[in-house]
Amino acid sequence: MSADQHTMSSGQGSTEKAAEMAHGTEAAQGERIPKHVVDADPDEALKLVAAQYVFQGFNTVSCMLFNFSHGLYPHQLTYPSNSAGETIVLTPEEQRRLLRRIDLHLMPFLCIVYGLNYLDKTTLSYASIVGFKTDLNIGVSEYNWVASIFYFGYLVWEWPTNWLLQRLPLAKYSAFNVILWGSLLTILASVKNFAGALAVRFFLGAAEAAVSPGFVLFTSQWYTTPEQGTRVPWWFSFNGWGQIVGGVVAYGIATADDSLSIHGWQLIFVVFGLFTVLMGVGFLYWMPDSQLNARFLTEHERLLAVERIRVNQQGVGNKHFKWYQCKEALADPLVWSFVLFSFFANIPNGGITNYFSQLIVAFGFTPKQSLLLGVPGGAVQVITLIAFGHLGRKLNNRLLINLIGPVLAILGLFLIRFLPTELKGGRLAGYYLYSSGSTGFVCILSLISSNIAGWTKKTTAAAMYLISYCVGNLIGPQVFRPGDAPTYYTAITVILVSYILAVLTMIFIYIWCRRLNAINAAVRAAPGYTKVEDQEFMDLTDRENPEFVYEL
Repeated sequence: MSADQHTMSSGQGSTEKAAEMAHGTEAAQGERIPKHVVDADPDEALKLVAAQYVFQGFNTVSCMLFNFSHGLYPHQLTYPSNSAGETIVLTPEEQRRLLRRIDLHLMPFLCIVYGLNYLDKTTLSYASIVGFKTDLNIGVSEYNWVASIFYFGYLVWEWPTNWLLQRLPLAKYSAFNVILWGSLLTILASVKNFAGALAVRFFLGAAEAAVSPGFVLFTSQWYTTPEQGTRVPWWFSFNGWGQIVGGVVAYGIATADDSLSIHGWQLIFVVFGLFTVLMGVGFLYWMPDSQLNARFLTEHERLLAVERIRVNQQGVGNKHFKWYQCKEALADPLVWSFVLFSFFANIPNGGITNYFSQLIVAFGFTPKQSLLLGVPGGAVQVITLIAFGHLGRKLNNRLLINLIGPVLAILGLFLIRFLPTELKGGRLAGYYLYSSGSTGFVCILSLISSNIAGWTKKTTAAAMYLISYCVGNLIGPQVFRPGDAPTYYTAITVILVSYILAVLTMIFIYIWCRRLNAINAAVRAAPGYTKVEDQEFMDLTDRENPEFVYEL
């Protein structure tokens, strides 16, 4: 490929400056090669081609090694789409058929395991009203620390686990963590005191630290950016299903508690822990690490699965940790706005998740009634996540549509905080409105998948986001002070203010992404601009790649 095929005009004025600062430097003889492309560092997509196809009588691996030994960049590799040297063209019908196949084989496991991930957190709330606090002789302050210590484990292990997610086979490492957390949840049934509960919950948090960032990587690896706007809500909506199933099962256990050979709270941990272990084993057997080893696809379909996500400008994976991408994430205002949103949104999450059963009791219902009355909250979460996810994709505006959920949550918190205590039905309705607030969190989580490119930058951003998630969830239970029981008005006020700040942060993210799209559009519109061939698979960051379009 000649140098002039890669020449890019620098443009004029601000366009020239934006192009120079955001998208690399000019190479010798005017050839524009992104400044951070590394020799012999192909995307997993190129490895897929190298592993399965033949070119001009030579194994493609040999062709790639020859190119690397001569200092060529990944975008300069010449490889065919199949053994006949024909270009792969993905027809609309093939696209639909392949997408259905991917959904059928990946989404069930992603959905169920993520639902179990949330159910694990709510088991503590269920256990708290069926004897857990009494049997372990712990009060409100000790219970708060049992709830919070989970996020200390999550926080300590979040950055290492994100590094391991990039370095190790994605599905296998994720499955290991699922099996581990299921085992720890089962062990929680055997604790005898406050110290034992703290220890198990700490390691439980560390085991679950891989789930959300890992699922973001799965989604960005297999789906186009518009598809991600609906797939992330799909698997996240199983938080709601987890609350529905958990509430019904916990009610059944609480009703039969007197006739059981073990305490009801112990049975809750055992039932959900063992089922999680079983799902982890299934995850290990079935989930592929990438398109490379997807056993449910033929060799030809694997190549099509790579080709269909070319439009993401993100490739399908890269195993090399790149410090410049880490530094870019740490200096990116968009990443930090994600971090701030996560902090504000998860102070409410950490508090309500661990206290919702006790809050419903405080509204004026019995403990057993509270288990069933929590179920509609899960249904609200499922409906709003799926409805707003699809509406956001249809209207091509995820952020503004999913902003509706947090606004409804603010309205619900106003009802809980300011309605008279005798209006228990109205306050319960406020809790159900609050349950719609997760649409904002899911929207931003999906934008980390869609709007952050470069595999090291993406995993770094996910780690920062989830560290902030931990800090917010650590603070959440602590705002429920013993002296404020049973109404906890101070806690509800803190949660209300946090949600208002989260909404303002979402509005900033929308404005900032529009600005970045305008900058990239100006670079692409500059006279003489030429797209670098196969730059989709160069592991460029979103700020390096002028072809990148931020989802709104």
